[in-house]
Amino acid sequence: MSAGQLSLFADPDPGLLAALEDTALDLARFAGLEIEAGLSRPLTVDYKTAGSGDGAPRDPVSELDRAIEEHVRTRLAERFPSHGVIGEEVAIPARAEDEYLWVIDPLDGTSNFLNGFPLIACSIGVLHHGRPVAGAIWCSSGPLLRPGAYHARLGGALAFEGSPVVRGTREGLRRRLAAAPGGASASAKDWDHRVTGSAALECALVASGAFNSAVFYAPGIWDVAAGVVLARAAGLEVLERQSRTGPWQPFERFRAPERKRDGSAATVRDWRHSLLIGEQAAVRARIEGMRKSQGWRLPWLGRR
Repeated sequence: MSAGQLSLFADPDPGLLAALEDTALDLARFAGLEIEAGLSRPLTVDYKTAGSGDGAPRDPVSELDRAIEEHVRTRLAERFPSHGVIGEEVAIPARAEDEYLWVIDPLDGTSNFLNGFPLIACSIGVLHHGRPVAGAIWCSSGPLLRPGAYHARLGGALAFEGSPVVRGTREGLRRRLAAAPGGASASAKDWDHRVTGSAALECALVASGAFNSAVFYAPGIWDVAAGVVLARAAGLEVLERQSRTGPWQPFERFRAPERKRDGSAATVRDWRHSLLIGEQAAVRARIEGMRKSQGWRLPWLGRR
């Protein structure tokens, strides 16, 4: 079933889609320049989680994260004043009446950035009634080993800095790479695993063909909103799982859960389903591996 068939709403006007993609690309490029400049200056660092379980601080956030998100919010308020914004660093709930939502991760891979590990991204996605329709992901490294942004829109092709991305593998290559959460085994039957520390970067690497697949367990919506757009533009599978033991099903749109974990009212900002993206064969192989190792029943598998 195609994304168009899944949609309950008419697609946005093509001219608007192009404008959304162009704006996402401009904002991602801006963030990339700020990230590059921030590597050479001192920054103040806080932690969102002061300590839990073992007491170790987690989820670092720098003044640069906040500054980039604030700038992006300001630019969007000028360019698209009727649109809503969800950002990782500013906990403003999305409004149910927002037809368009911009979903921002100003600096994905903050721990990498702060420690000088050069795998970093910025993700700018756009939702129309919850369905990802445009997006850009700036990556610290891309084709030809240079930084730049992958970008796409609904019905369009995947591009890197304005040039079409041609997915393909080298002749004779027998073992591919795939993204896996930390702690996964270093290899699978048909590929080797890599962990980058940035979900947005991994989405871009799957879309570009560097990885054949990636799985994310309960990511934030800002981690993957733009990545879904890139994956679909590349012709890849996008599946979600709404519970730990439920089936993997075709992803349609981001929806608000019924309640937050504490029982309070939720918005789409609180979406936390698992997501699996990649080439069809790799996606099927990963699901089959999960089924065998954990005994999950996947009633749709093999009947699509």
